[in-house]
Amino acid sequence: MTQEQLSLSTAAARNLATTTKSVPQMQGITPRWLLRLLPWVEVTAGTYRVNRRLTYQLGDGLVSFVNIGSAISVVPPELAELPPLRGFDDTTALEAVAQRFTQHEYAPGETIVTEGEPVEQVILIAHGKVSRIGSGAYGARTELGVLADGRFLGDRALLGEAGTWEYSVRAVTPTTVLILSATDIAQLTGLSDPLRTHLEACAAAPEPPRNRSGEAAIDLAAGHFGEPVLPGTFVDYELKPREYELSVAQTRLRVHTRVADLYSEPMNQIEQQIRLTVEALLERQEHDLLNNAEYGLLHNADLRQRISTRSGPPTPDDMDDLVARRRKSRFFLAHPKAIAAFGRECTRRGVYPEGTVHDGVRVQAWRGVPIFPCDKIPISSSGTTSILCMRTGESDEGVVGLRRTGLPDEVRPGLSVRFMGVDDKAIVSYLASTYHSAAVLVPDALGVLENVEVAR
Repeated sequence: MTQEQLSLSTAAARNLATTTKSVPQMQGITPRWLLRLLPWVEVTAGTYRVNRRLTYQLGDGLVSFVNIGSAISVVPPELAELPPLRGFDDTTALEAVAQRFTQHEYAPGETIVTEGEPVEQVILIAHGKVSRIGSGAYGARTELGVLADGRFLGDRALLGEAGTWEYSVRAVTPTTVLILSATDIAQLTGLSDPLRTHLEACAAAPEPPRNRSGEAAIDLAAGHFGEPVLPGTFVDYELKPREYELSVAQTRLRVHTRVADLYSEPMNQIEQQIRLTVEALLERQEHDLLNNAEYGLLHNADLRQRISTRSGPPTPDDMDDLVARRRKSRFFLAHPKAIAAFGRECTRRGVYPEGTVHDGVRVQAWRGVPIFPCDKIPISSSGTTSILCMRTGESDEGVVGLRRTGLPDEVRPGLSVRFMGVDDKAIVSYLASTYHSAAVLVPDALGVLENVEVAR
């Protein structure tokens, strides 16, 4: 027997009550530190040109490989990345050179070349990491850096120049290299007249004077007495400076007028829809500034500013190497898992770096340079990622963000939401747009620590 209800039930009462509710929440909102930290340059013309001093090609690019099973071979046109072969486009000769490379495997700790031995072979690193080890002024061992996939050694052997290795090279991980011996080089130059002519011209041509950054030298006189004839000089510029066009991220937001008219109390439906759409656009903007193939920072770091970790996880030594390659390092940018991996390495060594406070938020720091988290930096399927370190601002020849402000119906700097009208289905449409890009003013403004393992 059911008991007679004596009062109004709560389920029925709710039909007459107004609930207390939150605005729509969104899990995808992140701190977006990169957007907050980059100094933004106003690009009223839609294109930003970066003028630099003339820089000579140093020829330290990357070589690509292909494999069939465990057999690895170099892509013939990629051999033009070697300085002696730069500008050489004879496909037949390059294919002949590529076929002469032999594959060798080295276990961790094995020596590939020894300091003081004659440079008689070209070495291409197909897979793995190697360490260059030299001798200091008093005979102590010195670490000269780590090289990884795509790098090469001994390219001057192609010119037949007499020389010795200035350092030893040892495998840090299981390593696969392709080696071209001096004997094969001699046979190739004897069989191919175009190759021999190109290498002879390369060996005879004097290198243009340049500074340590590869820029065309400016002749100066210093420390002289009397009235000597002073050298004449001029500052040469790049003839084809790079231009960055503003990229766009857009979407069309649609809201039915019935929803906007009848269900906008106590919260305006159109305002909430626009708010969440703007957040999504800003998240995509930060993603593109890092990952876009054309202007993304991960793809535009100079090859000479890319270094690999010594052992896998990011160590204090690796972070020191990254900081030492530029002046006025403003901040690191790393995936949260990479920051955690760096913290573990510091703890393992008994090092406890002090943090710093930025905009009221306490973040980890190294050598006084804050480390900001960014989950837009990808982690590969093998558990590796990258850590960026940068100098920012036009006055410091650093990294800058590019945008255009003052747009019609602008809701945030460089982001507009424009009314597009109502269609024949009574749907209101809004066009949300943001224009952006990023530029690295000089190569050493941005450095990347690659092959950072976060899975250990």
